[in-house]
Amino acid sequence: MSDVAPSPRVAGPGEIGDPSGARKATGRAADATRSSRMPLVLAGLTVALVLSVGVSLFVGAEAIAPSRVFSALFGHSDREAELLVSTYRMPRTLVAITVGAALGVAGGLIQAYTRNPLADPGILGVNAGAALGVTLAIWGGLSFTIGSLVWPALVGAFVATVAVLLLSASGRGPATPVRMTLSGVALAAVLSGITTSIRLADPRTFDRFRSWVAGSVAGRSLDDLAAVAPYLVVGLVLALVLLRPLNAIALGEDLAASLGVNTRRTRLLTIVAVTLLVGASTAVAGPISFLGLMVPHICRLLIGNDHTRIIPMSMLVAPVVLLVADTVARVIIPLREIPVGIMTAFIGAPVLIWLVSGRKVNTQ
Repeated sequence: MSDVAPSPRVAGPGEIGDPSGARKATGRAADATRSSRMPLVLAGLTVALVLSVGVSLFVGAEAIAPSRVFSALFGHSDREAELLVSTYRMPRTLVAITVGAALGVAGGLIQAYTRNPLADPGILGVNAGAALGVTLAIWGGLSFTIGSLVWPALVGAFVATVAVLLLSASGRGPATPVRMTLSGVALAAVLSGITTSIRLADPRTFDRFRSWVAGSVAGRSLDDLAAVAPYLVVGLVLALVLLRPLNAIALGEDLAASLGVNTRRTRLLTIVAVTLLVGASTAVAGPISFLGLMVPHICRLLIGNDHTRIIPMSMLVAPVVLLVADTVARVIIPLREIPVGIMTAFIGAPVLIWLVSGRKVNTQ
């Protein structure tokens, strides 16, 4: 029998001796718990979306009896109620649902692709690029219709996206999430300054799209939605195709390449999808900020860090958030509405501060 005492076993990853491993194991356990309640979360979000749609149809700056709303929905009401509900509130609600889904998915795509938990179309300057494209088009004499504004918005969003990627990759070292965020904030400030200068130099241009530039779904029609629908559908389809490649890229591009992911193609398709979603949404509703930042984090709290679930789930969460924000924007000031883009900024700014100062900034 040996007199040498056996060496104490070194704790492996996930054990008490390895705090980092313990945290990772705890995180995996938490993700598994969230994943197991996926059906319950889906059911709850579906109910929340239905309720949000109902509130959007029944609540507004102008009071109307619920019985008249029901009658208007089924075509058995007076002309005034039918005009208010079917011609104004219903298209507004559908636009909010569609734009919300597009911006929520765009935010999820950007955060997954850049591995930056603070990324969203507004912070990275994509919204500002689309807004500048529209401003230049109107300044140049283009008619102020949603159909005619789609392409300028798409071009502006694409140029801004590429510019942020190039700026963050320039200089020494690789593009980091912090560098990308700083590049986006700087570019957004420059583009917004140019847009504001054009509006102030040309009051006619400013008057024609004053409410649009603040971000609003008020006054939009089904024809406006139809004009951008093809671009949004293509963008959403691309997002669903990119789910698994982006999930691999979230682990690192080298590991993703070793798993057979074509990182260059994924990068290109992600840029195209974000451009389509943000550009078309901006054309119809103006630049709405912070929605793409908030929604993916809400999804992570509900279902974990799997992007194959976060991005599709954003299509449910974002419309609920935008519908609630739009409804509040209608009634928060009596007899006057404020643009929903201002309301999402009021909600999103504290969320951004919480994400930066708290512990909920990890996307992996």
